[in-house]
Amino acid sequence: MIVGGSEKVLAGQVLSVNDLSQIASIEGADLFHLFTAAGKIRERYRGKRVDLCSIINAKSGACSEDCSYCAQSSKSKADISVYPLVNESAVLEKAEEAKDAGVRRFCIVTSGRKAGKGELREIASMIGKVRRIGLLPCATLGLLEKDELAMLRDSGLERYHHNLETSERFFPEICSTHTYADKIRTIEAAKSIGLSLCSGGLFGIGESWQDRIEMAQALRTLDVDSVPINFLIAVKGTIMEDNAPLHPFDALKIISLYRFALPEKEIRVCGGRRQTLGEFNSMVFMAGADSLLTGNYLTTTGTPYDDDLRLIGHYGLKIGRG
Repeated sequence: MIVGGSEKVLAGQVLSVNDLSQIASIEGADLFHLFTAAGKIRERYRGKRVDLCSIINAKSGACSEDCSYCAQSSKSKADISVYPLVNESAVLEKAEEAKDAGVRRFCIVTSGRKAGKGELREIASMIGKVRRIGLLPCATLGLLEKDELAMLRDSGLERYHHNLETSERFFPEICSTHTYADKIRTIEAAKSIGLSLCSGGLFGIGESWQDRIEMAQALRTLDVDSVPINFLIAVKGTIMEDNAPLHPFDALKIISLYRFALPEKEIRVCGGRRQTLGEFNSMVFMAGADSLLTGNYLTTTGTPYDDDLRLIGHYGLKIGRG
């Protein structure tokens, strides 16, 4: 299946659900053949370049939504910082730091169902200045409407990020305060006005391999540009604090599955990378990833810029679009 699946992808064919299910069933020593095949697909479709992004947690905590995995949700008792929208100088300082490290994309992230109108006006100003610094601005601001997204686009926003998180079937198990359909509407609104789309999900939250495949299929249908792969960090005080971490090989297999399913897209390894993969973090590119979130996450520690730059160099890769 590994050889046949990879030949199909390299020939430009789209893998079926059955094909992807067979990939998901691979175990043991065959995993290394899978990772190698995924790495070849990455190089064929994405070249030898790695796209780096960094984020700022511009508004933290006090969220009305009840997402069970999130330390900022209304159901969380996690000990995290809670603060309103930060000032522009704090955002630009982080943006300059990211640029100096070689990062190309910079994302402004806020907690809550959606950013308010006053906050959006402030963020629009920040976006314009981030672009003038020389970075590609991205934003994660919740369930925005088309007119709100258009205002941000006109201020210089290049990409909007809004995760599906999981399959449509499993989504009600992790959130009740908004729906999968709400998410689809926001993503389609962003696409309709010409914004680049970043949408993926979170793994290790109790979903099945079938849920993982169904989300990959949904992302193909939505034709997103970047697919963030996040692994649960079981933060104390959240509903999922006792969830067992994914095995590193399962995490790498997820990366490979998404490279097979979405060969032309950016497969971006993001939250939980360091905590889940540990010493196997060095295998992300072999497993098919071509993009990374570098630096810290929202409420947890990420990977230092210098560590990621060394890893990219060791693979003979370069920063930039493939």
